[in-house]
This record gives sequence, structure tokens and C-alpha cells, in this order.
Amino acid sequence: MNADSKIDLTDIVVPSTGNAMPTAALMLSGPPIEPLTRLMTYDSDEWEKFINEWVTSLAATYVSVQRFTGAGDKGVDVAAFTDSKQLLGVWHNYQCKHYSKSLGPADAYLEIGKCLWHSFNEDFDPPNRYFFVAPRGVSTKLGLLLANDKKLKEALYNAWEKTVSTKITSTQTVELTGDFKAYVDAFDFSIFEAAAPLKILEQHRKTPYFIQRFGGALPARPKVSSLPEIIEAHESIYTKKLFAVYSEHSGATIQTPKDFTGHPKLRKHFNRSREAFYHSESLRVFVRDKTEPGTFETLQDEVCDAVADTCDADHCDGYARVVAVTDKAQTLKLDAHPLSPSTFPRDLKGICHQLANDDRLDWSADD
Repeated sequence: MNADSKIDLTDIVVPSTGNAMPTAALMLSGPPIEPLTRLMTYDSDEWEKFINEWVTSLAATYVSVQRFTGAGDKGVDVAAFTDSKQLLGVWHNYQCKHYSKSLGPADAYLEIGKCLWHSFNEDFDPPNRYFFVAPRGVSTKLGLLLANDKKLKEALYNAWEKTVSTKITSTQTVELTGDFKAYVDAFDFSIFEAAAPLKILEQHRKTPYFIQRFGGALPARPKVSSLPEIIEAHESIYTKKLFAVYSEHSGATIQTPKDFTGHPKLRKHFNRSREAFYHSESLRVFVRDKTEPGTFETLQDEVCDAVADTCDADHCDGYARVVAVTDKAQTLKLDAHPLSPSTFPRDLKGICHQLANDDRLDWSADD
């Protein structure tokens, strides 16, 4: 072998995993993908779904939000209104574009042209702010133009004939002349800006759809409020059912908490049942705005199905049935359910009382 053709060889270095202990989730699915990285992988259909979810986050900021779809949208994609006048009042336009690369100047020129032309024709008042929303953000060149409204206007003029004039409508060429040019000359180009993908993700994080789309655990649950001394209206059904089985079990008439005199065991069971009910109610409220609609109800369904046979089995009385069903519920392993990490045994017991409150479970032998 010629000395000049010597091949340099290096020993293989075994990759180090550091001091981290791999979890079962890591071994099953691999390292989590950051939301921003995942966003960049979306095709147009998935991007559309993401935008529909994200739009719900704007409802807290604006009086109303609407999506405009179809060929006749006139360059309005997501319109967020600050007053009841809608497109004739103070409003913001979120122009959502899906491309496999960063949004460039040519892509933006046409959308800006549509905004100028249709507002000139009084189809709507110009938006007070106009955001470009794209999964990969905007290119450096477009970003610099959006940061300098004078240069953006100049660049649009230069690109108008080639990039914009024949594409605003299918019925005519829009020339940048006469009254329209005067309108454009006076137009405030500072309304055009880029919405950073990270900001869009942070807004999406406030929706019930974020965790299911991007993963991540729910935050820590707040402590449950103290149990109210007086039975509230929304407790009336399940507590009435408990009073009925207590009466059956004790032979006494128990219709209110005052009737527990001489029956301390039943009083303690009643108090524990109410505490469990309020725990499950706190879980329901906790996840309401953090998960997709119906998520908590699916947990209730799982518990109902799991305890149904126990509830239908023979028991010496209704009180024994309640105890058996709630004991069964507290031992359930619902690891596959998305709320499992945030759910405690007391919640599962409380869900039984929620189900009784909804007339999905009954404790009396003849029901």
C-alpha cells in the first residue's frame, strides 16, 4: 500500500447515556419531539386542524373570532374582532399559510395586495393588525421587510406587475394606478407583521387540545376546597340515594345529616362519600379547560363499566352495595386513560357518586 493512501482508523466510541435512567415511556416511544419541531412536520391537512384548534385560544382576547374559507375569502383567513362592527370595525387578520419552507416575500406580496385591493373597494375596513402565520415562520428577507414598512411598500411596488397584479382576482388585472395607487401610497404598511410560531404554540397551549397534540403532563392539581357544611343543590340526588340505603341498613329514618344521631359509622361514611364526590368534582373542573371536551366523561364511562358487575351482584342491602362498588372503584388501574396521572383513588370513589347523581348507578336492591 502506498504510504500516501493510508487509511486513518479510529476506535468506535460507545455513546454515553449519562446518568439518566431510561423510563418505560422513553423505551416505548423514544425521546419526546418538541412542539415546534413537530409543527414543522405537518402537512397542509394537519396544519389546518392545528389552526382550527389554535383559533379557539383567541376567543379570550377578542369579542368574536371567525374563519373565512373558500375561494371568495378576499384574503381574510382568521378575522378577530374587537367590537360588534366586525369587518367594518377594529379587527385583526391572521393570514395562515402552509408551505414546506419559510414564508418568503413573494408569498406575502400577493396576500398584502388582496388586503389593499379589497379594502380599497370597501369590502371591509383595513385590519388594524395583519399577522402572517406559518409553521416555519417567515424568511429572513421577509422578516426584515416586515420590520421596515417603507421598504416593504417599495418592494411591493417593484414586485406588483410580475407577482401581484394578475393574481388578486380571476376577472381582471389590478393595475397600481390612479385612485388605487393613491390609496396604497397612503396606506399604513406597519400593520403587517409576522406571528412567531413559538407565540402561536404558546397560545395553543391554552386550549384543551395542546396535550393530546403535543404530549406533556397536566400541571399539578390544586388542593380541594373545604367541604361545605350544607348539602348543595347539585348534590341532591346522590345524597338522597345514600340516605335511602342508610335508612334500609339501620332501620331508622335518615333523611338529613341531623338524623345520624346514634349512627356514627354511617355519619362517617356519609362524610367520606361527600369528600370523595368533591374530589372528583374538582378533577372534572381541573381538566375541563386543559383537555379535549369529553375527556373526563370517558373516565366516568371507564369507571361505570368497571364497577357495573359489582353493582349488579347480590348484596345483603344497599349500603353493602355502595361499599362494594366504591371499594372496587378505588382499586381500578386505568393507566391507559389520559387522566390517569392526575387521578387518585378518592377521585374514583367520588366518580361513583357522580354516576349515582346522574342516575347511572343505583344502590337499592330493587332498582
